[in-house]
Amino acid sequence: MTVAPNLVLRWWRWSFILARRALWLNLILFGLIMLGSSAALMIGRLPIGPYEIWQVITGNAPTRAIEHVLIDIRLPRLLVTLGAGAALGASGAVFQSISRNPLGSPDVIGFTAGAATGALIWIIGFGGSGANVVIAALTGALLTGVGVYMLARKHGRVSAYRLVLTGIGVGAVLHAINALLLVKGDIDVAISANLWLAGSVDGRDWGHVWPLWLGLIVLIGPLLIGMRPLGLIEMGDDLAGPLGVPVERVRRWMLLGALTLAALATSATGPIAFVALAAPQLARRLGRSSTQPLVGATLFGAGLMLCADLLTRLAPFDLTMPIGQVTGIIGGGYLIWLLTGNRLRKTPP
Repeated sequence: MTVAPNLVLRWWRWSFILARRALWLNLILFGLIMLGSSAALMIGRLPIGPYEIWQVITGNAPTRAIEHVLIDIRLPRLLVTLGAGAALGASGAVFQSISRNPLGSPDVIGFTAGAATGALIWIIGFGGSGANVVIAALTGALLTGVGVYMLARKHGRVSAYRLVLTGIGVGAVLHAINALLLVKGDIDVAISANLWLAGSVDGRDWGHVWPLWLGLIVLIGPLLIGMRPLGLIEMGDDLAGPLGVPVERVRRWMLLGALTLAALATSATGPIAFVALAAPQLARRLGRSSTQPLVGATLFGAGLMLCADLLTRLAPFDLTMPIGQVTGIIGGGYLIWLLTGNRLRKTPP
């Protein structure tokens, strides 16, 4: 007796195919994220135990200080960490599918640099903070995305190759502009901007949580539906077109949704390196999927961000490490492993 590798669920006119291995992987990831989230709520200068958390949830907080720390400080930080990681993971899965390239993530292509440019212009030019920085970063990312798309467009079509190369070029220009803004800005404001550029979840409040999670809730469903035609486009525009897939329209709207998620994540935390790059690849490799697994990438992104945040809290000698730098170290090591692993596999004995 053989066991079917996939589960097929049917509801009305819809049918859903679930790979058993990916399903178990996602369930395990979800459980680990729940355990890590519980630890994140308990770890800090003020120790809070599981029973005290339950008391706060039921409205019987033991002290006002515990309730304030849990509800106003640790819970928003946790939700921003998970939401930003999930948004970056989903965004990376869509970008890698569109570009047909494991390096095609929003931070490599340059969209994250566009969000940083928008935020820096507002911080240095107008001295803004909080919600204004969120709006400025979102605007910068969207304008960068539109610019890259229009520059990569040729004869009414956008090829994956041109999209990646154009994005890398635009990202290099924006990084230079960001450096110039830091040099020309006031020293105190430049220090504040540098802290934002490091990527951090410290001091995040509910004003950062709502836009991020609202964008996730609104966009994750349409992106999940769009992954099927996008998987057909991965096989080639000439093949997807005759199968009834509106290639450019699907690519354009999926690109817009992924770009918005990346911009929301960047505006909430600052630039976070390599999460959008590593999360889809980990989900695809461990799940042994032939296409980009959006749900797995979303969970891996949230898990990677949570893991990096816990590492910053548990760092020895009271080291202060922005989460963006930790993800950069982890992601850089993963990228080196990915490149050297591919080279070694292709080297004949």
